[in-house]
Amino acid sequence: MKRRNFLKNTLSGSALAGALAFLPGGNIFGSSQKGDRSQINKYNNFEFLEWDIDRMKKSMETGELTSIKLTSAYINRIKELNHDGPSLNAVIAINPKAEDQARERDAERVAGKVKGPMHGIPVLIKDNVNCKGMATTGGSLALSNHTTDNAFIIDKLEEAGAVILGKANLSEWANFRSTRSSSGWSGVGGQCKNPYSLDRSPCGSSSGSGVSVAANLCAVAIGTETNGSIVCPSGINGIVGIKPTVGLWSREGIIPISHTQDTAGPMARTVKDAATLLAACIGKDSKDSVTAEIPDNMDILGGLDPLSLKGAKIGIARNYMGRHGETDKEIEKAIQVMKNAGAEFIDIENVLGDDVGDAEMTVLLYEFKHDLNKYLQTYNAPYKSLKELIEYNKQHESSELKWFGQEIFVMAEEKGDLNEQEYIDALTKIRTISQKNGIDKHIDEHDLDAIIMPTNAPGWTIDLLLGDHGYAGSSGVAAMSGYPNITVPAGEVKGMPIGLSFVGKAWTEKKLIGLAYAFEQLTKKRMIPQFMTSVNKPE
Repeated sequence: MKRRNFLKNTLSGSALAGALAFLPGGNIFGSSQKGDRSQINKYNNFEFLEWDIDRMKKSMETGELTSIKLTSAYINRIKELNHDGPSLNAVIAINPKAEDQARERDAERVAGKVKGPMHGIPVLIKDNVNCKGMATTGGSLALSNHTTDNAFIIDKLEEAGAVILGKANLSEWANFRSTRSSSGWSGVGGQCKNPYSLDRSPCGSSSGSGVSVAANLCAVAIGTETNGSIVCPSGINGIVGIKPTVGLWSREGIIPISHTQDTAGPMARTVKDAATLLAACIGKDSKDSVTAEIPDNMDILGGLDPLSLKGAKIGIARNYMGRHGETDKEIEKAIQVMKNAGAEFIDIENVLGDDVGDAEMTVLLYEFKHDLNKYLQTYNAPYKSLKELIEYNKQHESSELKWFGQEIFVMAEEKGDLNEQEYIDALTKIRTISQKNGIDKHIDEHDLDAIIMPTNAPGWTIDLLLGDHGYAGSSGVAAMSGYPNITVPAGEVKGMPIGLSFVGKAWTEKKLIGLAYAFEQLTKKRMIPQFMTSVNKPE
């Protein structure tokens, strides 16, 4: 999506949120799916197709499965689908230590030393998160040899017993480089493709994470979001994505855009899997002061109640509807299902009120320059400033700038420091409008449990020459407020998935997970992708 229009459009609902993208970019088909889409094609002849974490754990507990067998199977599937076959370009690198980690987890299990809820489970990591033993590139060739120790959340993952499977492709620099970038393209990983229709965008910036989960290249994945970069690729790729309250997961060791909006979060095929991964990485980190605000007992998994919709009071953000008729029809069906389950609904005509897109862009430009320079210096990157990266791109124009430029980089470099009044005023504006006069106001006035909205319209066609042209996204209000946003598969339009978002106040993940889980269990809208060449010309 064109960055010059992105913020304005995500707020008005006329463009697909998520191309801005972000950082610090079992069930086969539900009963509603047509029979002609339920046939498993040659790329879905996979032993562990749609397995969830519970099934993996139970099979490992009984000895029917080992982590090394599961990890090796995912590695082979990545090799089959990433550059060969449909050429998804979803994975930048396989962890050279992944199979060693898996064997270690198996040995620990045999010895009765299960480390935690993710023991032996293979997880893909977006390639803007530091992982020891692999480069952290942000998708840019400038950082292709940049190696560091683990980010805080990766240490938490390993403490919970996970296997770090590899690094997922992303929109380069989390889609914060050009006003006409193509979501899912990076200099390191090339153009990531949507597994439902290979000519369509996977959205971004957590493109590879979303595609990998959807296409069963991993058990679960980690993405990052500043504005839409978890929920957009999750919605468009037919999976569950959780953008947590900013601070629930530490941002230490993650290439940043904005310290007021950035967060990493889980991407999974089911709400329970996403909640399991979310719970595993929560922790207070002295290197990220916002984590000190985490409530002592979030009890994330305690929210998994299939009856959570009964008696719930939910607002409908109508300003994010009316942009794509077929998407609206699916969302109205979803609302009726929830009404039948005992939920009460109240229309909210405009959850934000004022257009704050320009103010948000101002904040992001200032914070990107400040935060990126700090990251590059703290983690001893080969280039130590945004200014140096701009020069690198000029010198490597044929590889880095061959499809689109670096206008956003240049705009950010022209900004001053965080003491500038322009920055202070813009930050005050977006926080007041999105929090006090936005989500907080509507939830408090109507005693709501959550606010819902369509996550997205179907994915648009990839256009490297002109850039993104999606629409109907809704990520802006949760992104600017720093509040949680959970998207769940809600239906399809001509075989392309759409999602439904549940948004709430800070630290209400447990409540939102309950609502999302109950909706998921009632509808079962998750679809297995069939890797069509084009949804316009189904094979």
